Amino acid sequence: MAAPAACTRFSDNYDLKEELGKGAFSVVRRCVQKSTGLEFAAKIINTKKLSARDFQKLEREARICRKLQHPNIVRLHDSIQEEHFHYLVFDLVTGGELFEDIVAREFYSEADASHCIQQILESVHHCHSNGVVHRDLKPENLLLASKAKGAAVKLADFGLAIEVPGEQQAWFGFAGTPGYLSPEVLKKEPYGKPVDIWACGVILYILLVGYPPFWDEDQHRLYAQIKIGAYDYPSPEWDTVTAEAKSLINEMLTVNPSKRITASEALKHPWICQRERVASMVHRQETVDCLKKFNARRKLKGAILTTMLATRNFSSKYDAHGRSIITKKGDGSQVKESTDSSTTLEDDDIKEDKVKGGVDRSSTVIAKEPEGLLLKQQTIICKRESPLKLNTNYVSCGDSDSSGKAEDPENSLYIPLTGDSDEADGKLTIL
Repeated sequence: MAAPAACTRFSDNYDLKEELGKGAFSVVRRCVQKSTGLEFAAKIINTKKLSARDFQKLEREARICRKLQHPNIVRLHDSIQEEHFHYLVFDLVTGGELFEDIVAREFYSEADASHCIQQILESVHHCHSNGVVHRDLKPENLLLASKAKGAAVKLADFGLAIEVPGEQQAWFGFAGTPGYLSPEVLKKEPYGKPVDIWACGVILYILLVGYPPFWDEDQHRLYAQIKIGAYDYPSPEWDTVTAEAKSLINEMLTVNPSKRITASEALKHPWICQRERVASMVHRQETVDCLKKFNARRKLKGAILTTMLATRNFSSKYDAHGRSIITKKGDGSQVKESTDSSTTLEDDDIKEDKVKGGVDRSSTVIAKEPEGLLLKQQTIICKRESPLKLNTNYVSCGDSDSSGKAEDPENSLYIPLTGDSDEADGKLTIL
């Protein structure tokens, strides 16, 4: 890409196009570079709502992204600060999420999972080689460059990434997403690059069977599982997975970070570098079916939480165990978030209410969703015995106006999603 012109205003270099995504404090829009005609994704952050500390985090994210240039990482091409807005110009990736693409494939095997995790490990290895720890590896941050078959996997969202020189271990704060947090972070011990490998182990486990290694409706119990590495390989789904695949997971999900495999070592594992000889080529339909349910849960939950925060009717806080609590404004009622959420936690967020300011974690999408992967209207059963309807851009419960926004604020209170139950008890039901 040609060097940007020496000017400070975004509009001098780019033409803004349609909106691709939206969060509480930012919007992502397609943009076209005037000098080349190339398309990019511009994340536009309203800096009027940022504290000095949050602005420092934004600068850190831009600094880290600028030094990472790899085929498997979404590249930051430009960063422009204006009076009230900060523009981050990224690659425009059009293939959607990796996990959504997998469930749309006609064929998916263990060898395909090996190829996926290899690309993820390549991106992590590049980060670690440049003294960067991502800290928030999860399915939402694994995108595809395009809709083409065999398109590259791209690691995105460096909002929680930190600079860690060498093999330094220190307490950098509580950060990550519940199901992907490492034991050392949960124990509040010094940590470093191995936290990313632990998250890769969780992702690989999901890639092979369609559900996570650690799960509990109670987040305290979930964290207890993770701290001791309490996972297994239940029958029958794991019976058809090769010993070599399980071996790599075991080395990634090693509780002691000093004994955990590194990204460089993982890339040399036979299941990765000798895929054609070692990994099974049998289609895994049950994995695809389970992954569809896994995707539906996290997408639906993430959309609901994003809408709650974006409409400013709810604030996000945390209890003594680090569990997310959604609190209705002007009301003492609380809704605890289930553990299958994709919500990212950071220690600064736990310490204070960020609804009126803060770096937006609800939408860091820089991807253009492919057709067929957008959320269709769905219904959830809640304790009020009133259906909660979800479209791509709104959530409402009970009566709603023509825009889909709830007329009665009391009916906007959401009962948490906790599973696949068909009972009207507040659990997830996709009709």
